[in-house]
Amino acid sequence: MDLVKEIKRLKKEKNAVILAHYYQVPEIQDIADYVGDSLGLSQKAAETDADVIVFAGVHFMAETAKILNPTKTVVLPDLNAGCSLADSCPPDLFGEFTKAHPDHVVITYVNCSAEVKALSDIVCTSSNAVKIVESVPKDTPIIFAPDKNLGRYVMRQTGRDMLLWDGSCIVHEAFSMDKLIALHKKHPDYKIIAHPESEEHILGTATYIGSTSGMINYVKTHPNDKFIVATEAGILHKMQLEMPDTELVPAPAVEDNTCACSECHFMKMNTLQKLYDCLLNESPQIEVPEHIRERALLPIERMLELSK
Repeated sequence: MDLVKEIKRLKKEKNAVILAHYYQVPEIQDIADYVGDSLGLSQKAAETDADVIVFAGVHFMAETAKILNPTKTVVLPDLNAGCSLADSCPPDLFGEFTKAHPDHVVITYVNCSAEVKALSDIVCTSSNAVKIVESVPKDTPIIFAPDKNLGRYVMRQTGRDMLLWDGSCIVHEAFSMDKLIALHKKHPDYKIIAHPESEEHILGTATYIGSTSGMINYVKTHPNDKFIVATEAGILHKMQLEMPDTELVPAPAVEDNTCACSECHFMKMNTLQKLYDCLLNESPQIEVPEHIRERALLPIERMLELSK
């Protein structure tokens, strides 16, 4: 069976749209209607007039699409495609944390569960986190969750002192500083670009720090440069499509038994076969309880309004 042909047929038949994150496998990125980062995917999910949203990403992303589109069918190719960062912030513990600091505005990175979003005042992404934090009056204390590395980066950019939740992404904490230095010595003319979820010592080596879409745009606007890319290696597919003549090398991970780069196991759980199956069967579907959805919608809408 020609999976690509059948997916295209089903997509037309069911009035479906396929949204894919940059970290998805190349064959899924190639068939998607839109490939983007968390902010771009949230915006596309809010704008779509499709009846079925196939979200090729991880669970919290599909949840966000369902929060924005309660009457539409939202499916995720593999329901077990989770997120280590989202898992680092259990809703019950985070609820206790926010209750202990009632005077704080709660800003949560979109990489969290619907329940955690429902406990928030504003949601942000890595591309708009600085802007979101700067929208809060300077005399108002802020809780920033769940990513402590992104939080520290935003604190340096804004000069704001925030109360950080102790969460992190295992993919962005997997980079080896020693191997990165060795790689840079081997390629001294390569610029290092990094995602702000990375640890401080990695960010300290970077010429540019930004979201996945920001990193792609940076590469596009510097066509004569060569790059070492410190984020999940799936981004290199889109970068190479956009800039086929640019030399790109993934930053090395501590554990490189199967791959010298850092890959997200959860993102790679989605396959073309699973995408076909979920579109055919309209399953597994993402459901968010209405009382959670209504509360989680407000901080997402605030983010989208501030991001216009």
